[in-house]
Parts: sequence; structure tokens; C-alpha cells
Amino acid sequence: MAENDQAAAAEQPQGPQFSIQRIYVKDVSFESPNSPQVFTKQWSPEVNLEMNTRTTQLSPEHYDVVLTLTVTVKNEDETAFLVEVQQAGIFHVAGMNEQEMGHTLGAFCPNLLFPYAREAVDSLVTKASFPPLMLAPVNFDALYAQQLAQQQAQASEQH
Repeated sequence: MAENDQAAAAEQPQGPQFSIQRIYVKDVSFESPNSPQVFTKQWSPEVNLEMNTRTTQLSPEHYDVVLTLTVTVKNEDETAFLVEVQQAGIFHVAGMNEQEMGHTLGAFCPNLLFPYAREAVDSLVTKASFPPLMLAPVNFDALYAQQLAQQQAQASEQH
């Protein structure tokens, strides 16, 4: 019996572990409330991008991370279109301390999901007969660091 335990322990990978189990679209929404009239006007869009992430623990080593992109495009003060994509992934994450786990789920995973979400947004926009909308890359490491700094500032204000 002890030999089996030693063999099992030897097979266990040491150190941090990370793998992508699945990447999928969780939800998609597209609205063009002012069509077809929006197509008759000069095109000078104002683009607003909102991003959000949500993490759900599925098991001790599996996490579902959802990156939500909401893009609102206005043309001459009218909403040309609104598109929302929830791009998700199931990730195996183990052997990390709390700080490494936070960074992996809060920055690394959204960084992996963003190209998929960006492509889904662009595909929906072009299928709706609007000009392509290739969103600029996002620095999720900087956003995560900014979020941590805000949380630390709020915690120090409360004490």
C-alpha cells in the first residue's frame, strides 16, 4: 500500500499547474435599435467599451472565468448598435499561492479570452452590415494591478 502512495505522489506534478479545459461563448447579444435609418447617415461613430470579469470556482482546481465585453456605438447621438459578448473559459489551476492564483484568474485568463471575444464582436458587427470593429488590445495585467491598488487604498481608508 505504501508503494502505491509513493508512486501516486511521484506522479503528482510539482509546482504551479495551469491548463485550458475549454473556451466557449456563454452569451451573445446584438441590437441595432435605429436601423435601417442609421445606414442613411454619415458614419462618424463614438465607441464605448465596458469590460468585466467574473470567476466561479467549479471544483478545488477548476475555475470558470467569464470576460464580458459591452460595446456601445453611437452615431450622431443615436445608438447605432450595442453588442455584448460573454466569452468564457474553464481553466485547471493548482499549486499556486493566493497572489499567483489572483493574478492568473484576474489577468492571465482574461488575457487569453480577449482575442476570442474581440473576434466575436467584430463578426457580429460586420454581419450586421457595419464597418469592422477591431478592438484594441487590452493590458489586463495593468488593469489587475490598478484594481489591487484600489482595493488596498479602500482597505487602508477603512482602518
